[in-house]
Amino acid sequence: MRFKHCFSAALVAASLLLLPALVRADDDSAKAAAADKSAAKPADKDAEKTPPAEVTTQGTVEVGGQKIAYTAIAGTLTVGSTDAQDSQLDKDGKPQAGSQLANGEPKEPKDATPFARMFYVAYFKKDAKAEDRPVTFFYNGGPGSSTVWLHMGSLGPKHVITEGDQHLPAAPYKMVDNANTLLDTSDLVFIDMPGTGFGRLIGKDAEKAFWGVDEDANAFARFIARFITKYNRWNSPKYIFGESYGTTRSAVLSDILENRKSIDLNGVILLSQIFNFTTDIDFPTGNPGVDLPYVLALPTFAATAAYHKKLPQQPAALEPFLKEVEDFAMGPYSHALALGTDLSKEEKQQVAEKLHEYIGLPVAYLLKGNLRINGGEFEKNLQDDQDLTTGRLDTRFSGPHIDPLSQGADYDPQSSAISSAYVSLFNDYVRRDLKYGEGQTYLPEALFGNGFPWSLAHRGNPINLNVAPDLAEAMKINPRLRVMVNGGYYDLATPFFAAVYEDKHLPIPQSLAKNIEYDWYESGHMVYVRDESLKQLHDRVAAFIKSTQADNK
Repeated sequence: MRFKHCFSAALVAASLLLLPALVRADDDSAKAAAADKSAAKPADKDAEKTPPAEVTTQGTVEVGGQKIAYTAIAGTLTVGSTDAQDSQLDKDGKPQAGSQLANGEPKEPKDATPFARMFYVAYFKKDAKAEDRPVTFFYNGGPGSSTVWLHMGSLGPKHVITEGDQHLPAAPYKMVDNANTLLDTSDLVFIDMPGTGFGRLIGKDAEKAFWGVDEDANAFARFIARFITKYNRWNSPKYIFGESYGTTRSAVLSDILENRKSIDLNGVILLSQIFNFTTDIDFPTGNPGVDLPYVLALPTFAATAAYHKKLPQQPAALEPFLKEVEDFAMGPYSHALALGTDLSKEEKQQVAEKLHEYIGLPVAYLLKGNLRINGGEFEKNLQDDQDLTTGRLDTRFSGPHIDPLSQGADYDPQSSAISSAYVSLFNDYVRRDLKYGEGQTYLPEALFGNGFPWSLAHRGNPINLNVAPDLAEAMKINPRLRVMVNGGYYDLATPFFAAVYEDKHLPIPQSLAKNIEYDWYESGHMVYVRDESLKQLHDRVAAFIKSTQADNK
């Protein structure tokens, strides 16, 4: 799960020297991402059974004392790589009579037009009218991740037990009915991106046709349009819920749906947001002169140091302490960094001593780092006296150093702690309960091979990825569109204060700022791994959906 939520800056920098610190490793598995391309050759795919279009099962779950009966549908929809190609498919993703495609599902000879078969699991509450029943589309990020993490951890009807901040024991793992499923408020659709899950890419140059910022968002837009046609949900209230790079996708996707598909969204729900990749705290040292990453990560550094009791004086309460750190970050700290070599020795010493009070690292180390400490350096050094590396996706987690002499963290303890439980239990659940996947391999992440074939070009700009204008455009086209921003205080992959900064700088009229709400949790990147935070997430998302419904009455 090492690439579960954002993508690796190191891989990008290797191929695009002008992108020194673009991206975060997210939705997550370095080994899987570096798997040999031979694992995805057609010969291997041919050995798999052709998956059924869909399999329907029934289930029940109890939420707040209410017993909910639901229908679960696991299946795939095939989408084209362009609108023209997509128009040749019927509502089930099959070629229409008289189209230029072969009869039946698109095949995959070398000269075939690129298509993607996208896997999904939908949960529909029984006996509910479509126009009265919201539908929420979920997806993780990476880019390159399936949606196994949101599906099995957040608001679906099943929940993987991962409470605590320690590495889980090996199998057997524990899965329970999710008392915090959002099925009490909305139907749910969990979508795997092209090339993951039980989905497959089809045809010549399919990776190039689907693996990119714009290509990926367009595929999701076509999927949603096809899904609401297939299941007669055009008149249902609609929400999209993206995590990490999934929030990047949501910004672009919302603009496509609003402007090109004539599909108004009722709400955009963001979890662990990243719009502007130049604020990445993982590798900011490769982009000197851009100090914003250090400023925006400081509150997360502070929250983490407080959690591990590494501060000279522990704060009485977390949130007032973080507000104090935010004020320092945007004021004296930002000013000191902006001065560069004009910063006096005395002021530099004062700032280093204040940083020590807030984030716990030694004054001498902060001075040696020129007041600038990146994410990996912080993770490696915060608990160095205990030979522990601090987590990245969730800084509450710790693990033994791999290389005690390394400059930065060598791995993510949180990712290592829970990945096996999620992947193992989903593979069991999808086959045993959902009756899907016999003879097939579930890919938690895309097999990117030894390179990083994700196109970062967006709106013709291949250099600095920033999708804030996309969400802003969607909000201006649909001024009733509501946005909910969720994040964890202990997330160093996508720091919560960076999300605040991004959204406060959306190019929208001030009158639309009221359409954005912010919700923070004492958890990490995957806020739902902490039981208390999962309950809060359910209650807040449910309230958000209900409030948007009230707005429309």
